[in-house]
Amino acid sequence: MIWCIGAGPGDLGYLTGRGRNLIEEADVVAGFTAVVEMVKPLIRKDCEIITMGYKDQVAQLAVAAERHRSGLKCAVVFMGDVHFSGFQFLERVETACGHKIETVPGISSAQILASRGRVCFDETTFITFHRRGDLAPFQEHLVHVLQDGRNAIVIPRPWDFMPKDIATFLLQRGISAKHPVEVWERLTQSEAAWRRSLGECTADFSDMSILLIRTLQPMPSQLTGPQP
Repeated sequence: MIWCIGAGPGDLGYLTGRGRNLIEEADVVAGFTAVVEMVKPLIRKDCEIITMGYKDQVAQLAVAAERHRSGLKCAVVFMGDVHFSGFQFLERVETACGHKIETVPGISSAQILASRGRVCFDETTFITFHRRGDLAPFQEHLVHVLQDGRNAIVIPRPWDFMPKDIATFLLQRGISAKHPVEVWERLTQSEAAWRRSLGECTADFSDMSILLIRTLQPMPSQLTGPQP
């Protein structure tokens, strides 16, 4: 058996019970090095560990797939949730195995940010640029999201489309510099690393950053009667 498991946003306290159990029971645990290191306290001493980076992921996933075909229980761990920002990696795992794989949901950094920033997903759109390939369709989507008066939770692309690049792109497309922006780097803590406006977003941040771009026109509460 093989499972793709969302391991949460970087704190084992946010790992689901089912994900924890599957990792603890696995004969093989595979994934990007940073994610495997995060779940290492749960891995059995006799478990085989297969780590990888961007350059060797195809070859290392082939090794994991071979272990799966031999009958071992395999867990492939993802940061956050598989379907929030790990879908391309999921496709690579399924390509290596030659079939669809059961996914175990995790808690995404986007969900943590919504909680920290007190925004509702009814009024917010999540966009990830953490992907290979052409970003243009997703960039256009972000422009339309803000033009439509919605909040945006955005995961940057570490190597070439970081928060300051996103801000520059949006300003060039005519998005108001007045949009409130928050950049978070340690979501399991309680404070944003940076909180100002889109026009002031020129600083460098780590590749673990995620940002919230707030609408200029928040929706009023639809509750009726006296409010606290």
